[in-house]
Amino acid sequence: MKKSWIVLKELLRGGWITARHFSVNMWYHTLRLLGFRTKRRGAVTFQYPEETKPLAPRHKSLHRLLRRENGLPQCVACMMCATVCPSECIFIEAAETDDPEVQKYPVSFVIDLTRCCFCGFCVEACPVDAIRMDTGEIRLSSTSRQGLEYPLDRLLG
Repeated sequence: MKKSWIVLKELLRGGWITARHFSVNMWYHTLRLLGFRTKRRGAVTFQYPEETKPLAPRHKSLHRLLRRENGLPQCVACMMCATVCPSECIFIEAAETDDPEVQKYPVSFVIDLTRCCFCGFCVEACPVDAIRMDTGEIRLSSTSRQGLEYPLDRLLG
């Protein structure tokens, strides 16, 4: 008998909290509709995917590789990003180049997003600032695993 009272009490308490949030949000929305400025804006609903919530400036999204002026990747294939990656999702094949300033360049640079944990260690470890995670692309989906492997041409994109 005592348990049923506790359940009833908690149900009423939950209903009260929900009604309070609803009325407070409705009050702020009504004030904004009438043209009053308030410190709070009330609950905000984004109609995803038509409207998207603005991302934080430090948000880590999809990877990209930067290009040099001549169009080649800025990466020097030092393997630092692949070495520091905790999930071991970066695969690089290097080749030598004729350019005296750059000894190596990546022939193949693949990031497997099925394994990536988006930690950003690869960005921090790169000595030439060739890789970044600032694309703002957060919708990463594919119908196959191969669609989530990003090769060099797709990273330079």
